[in-house]
Formats: sequence, structure tokens, C-alpha cells
Amino acid sequence: MTHRILLLGTTTGYQTRSFGEAAARLGVELLFATDRCHVLEDPWRDNALPVKFYAEDESVTAILEAATARPIDGVLAVGDRPTVLAALAARALGLPGNSVEAARASCNKLLARERLQTAGLPCPWFRSLTLESWPTGRLPELAFPCVVKPLALSASRGVMRVNDLGELQTAVDRLRALLSQPDVQALRDPANASVIVEQFIDGQEYALEGILERGRLRVLALFDKPDPLEGPFFEETIYVTPSVLPPAAQGAIVRAVAEAAAALGLWHGPVHAECRVNDGGVFILEIAARPIGGLCARAVRFGDERADPSSLEEILLRHARDESISDYRREACASAVMMMPIPREGFYKRVEGLDQARAVPGIEEILVTAKPDQHLVPLPEGASYLGFMFARTESPATAVAALRAAHARLRVVIDTAIPVTVRGEEGER
Repeated sequence: MTHRILLLGTTTGYQTRSFGEAAARLGVELLFATDRCHVLEDPWRDNALPVKFYAEDESVTAILEAATARPIDGVLAVGDRPTVLAALAARALGLPGNSVEAARASCNKLLARERLQTAGLPCPWFRSLTLESWPTGRLPELAFPCVVKPLALSASRGVMRVNDLGELQTAVDRLRALLSQPDVQALRDPANASVIVEQFIDGQEYALEGILERGRLRVLALFDKPDPLEGPFFEETIYVTPSVLPPAAQGAIVRAVAEAAAALGLWHGPVHAECRVNDGGVFILEIAARPIGGLCARAVRFGDERADPSSLEEILLRHARDESISDYRREACASAVMMMPIPREGFYKRVEGLDQARAVPGIEEILVTAKPDQHLVPLPEGASYLGFMFARTESPATAVAALRAAHARLRVVIDTAIPVTVRGEEGER
């Protein structure tokens, strides 16, 4: 029997093609539901169902109508924005998934902090500030350094460390400008009217990729982040697995993520968690009800004794169709991914030195995802990477070294963005 899986994602996501390839290998039929234009006739050539993540009732109705024609056997969300609609759809279809309340908490930094604090888990102090009232409202007592974050954006976009009141004012001004940009306003998310200010947490950062199976956390991979993330911005670069942490420290992270998932109410489906570890324990930075973003999933493969290695997308599709994944384990070798940083703002032209970089021992693949003449913006305002680099070697250290050596051989050519002069009745501006 062919299973049909509803995959909710954005039209700008990297992972849609990867899931399509995984579905073809498994013989699974995918029904894409994306925020594509509902007027144009299939502009992305993926036969996707057009939905609006901010119009929940309307979108659930469209999904139920599609399920009437051909039943849906599972629901999967890719990216933060689709998680709430995925929970609503699963509930309406009578399929296992997360509660709507848990999904909302997982993609709102303030709601997540409140739930973690209520559960008594290690948590920094935090305050919510409304941009409309800033700076006329009375400031709460703040201790520096601290971190300013938008409530609903992801991938460290808009996240800034500040060390005094002056830097806080500058950061809030930058956030106000960022949250007023057309692409953010198009989200129609009321959470973008506020920001959260919280204590800066010292320590090393880690990421955990897992799946909740009716409340039980199954760990797929634990990633070390070898680059220090001290600010002022928090651009992530390298993830490497397996972790070199001692088993006891790894176990502490797994327990912390499981407790955080329970505190948010997450129950069934993929989870991607970010945390910092110091002498005070494991501090959860975020726990999202979706898989790792971008093309980073290519950094891990899984196998059992019966078949060739499977991709993370295949594992997620098997789970979505309610198949056991207990026999799958991450491959034995070390693997790492570098999210290639954008060096400066401007218009992308090309990357030179790719052949030399690909020749570095251990490098498996380099994918430049930026398009010619694309306007590139680095963090904290930016929302994308230049591309992705992957390495597979015998040890985590050599995988990281391969990525660094390959990246050093690249030269990114970016034209400087030049303001346009407009002549009109009021003169130049």
C-alpha cells in the first residue's frame, strides 16, 4: 500500500527537493502544502496545495478537502512556521502529532521560556519588551551582558548580544527595522511586535536531532559546535557528530532535551534542540518541533543490517507513516557540515576556488545555494547562507579540519550594494 504524507513547508525552504527524493526511494506519495501563490497555476511545479500559515482555519479546511479525495496517512512539518498548521492538520485528520498549544510554544521564544521556567528547568532570567512602547515604557531591571531576540524568527536572525544600555538601544533599533521589513511583515505574526531580553549564557553550545515517539525521545544525532558563539551576533558555522563529550555529559543533554520537550508539551514528531552547557547545567536555548534546517540533514546518514544507508528525510517519512525506526542508527564515521557564512552585504557573483576546496581530503560535497546577483545580507538581518559544505572522515577533529581547510581555499566575489538615486519632482533622494 502506498502511503500519502502531508509535508508542510515554505516555498523558500531548502529541504523540499530532499524530501521528494526520499519519498521516491520509499515509494511514498507526498502532498506538499506550501505558502505558494494561490492565483498562479502551480508556479513551483510541485503540485503543492496552497496554504496560508497565518490563516489557520482556511488552510485546515483546504487540507481536509484534499484528504477527502485521497486519504492522508501522516503529517510532517519542515521549518518553524508550518509547525502550528501541522499540529492543527494532524488533529483534524485524527493522526498522531503534537498538540496545537505545544507547537505554538515551540516557535515562540517567550512562550517556550515561560514553560521551561514553570517546569523548574535551568533557565536564564528573561523579560519581554514591546517595540511600540520602547523606550517610553519603564525599563525593567537588567543585568549585562544579555541577549536580545525576536520572538518568532529562526536561524539566529535578529539575535544580538548587548553589554550595556547603549548597545541595548542600538539592538532594539535594529530589531525594529528588521521586523518592519516586508518579508517579516508578510508573516502576519503578532509575536513580531515584541522582543525578548534574556541573560547571556556562558558555555559551549550543542545541538540535538531527535524524534519523539509518543512522548519518548529517540536521539538521532548529537552535534558539537566547535566555533565559539560569544556574539555580538550568533552565526552558526560548523556542526560535527558524533560528539566528543564524555558519555555522562551527553546523557545530561539528552535528559535536558527530553524534559524540555515534555515541559513544552511536545509528544510526537521530529525535534531539533539547541543548548548551552556550563557548570550550572544544561540550558535549553530552543527546542523546535521540526527537523534540522537548511541542507544540514545531509550531514547524517542512518543504517540497519538490512539496507543501504538512509537519509534523515527517509527516517522522518518512515516515522510519519507510523513505521518503527528503532533499528536505525547513525553511521559509524564522523561527519560535519559548514553553513557557509556571508562575508559582507552585496550582490553575489561567484565563488572561486571550488575545485581546490573539493580536492581537500574528507570533503564530500560543496553546494553553493546563493544565486547570481542575489542580494546577500549577513546576520543579524540576513536570513540565508552562502551554501553548505560537508565532510566525512574517521574522526570529528579531522572532519572539522577538512571543512576549515576547504573553506580557506574559497574566495567569494560580491559586488557592493550601491544605493539607487531616484530623480523626481522633489529632487534626488
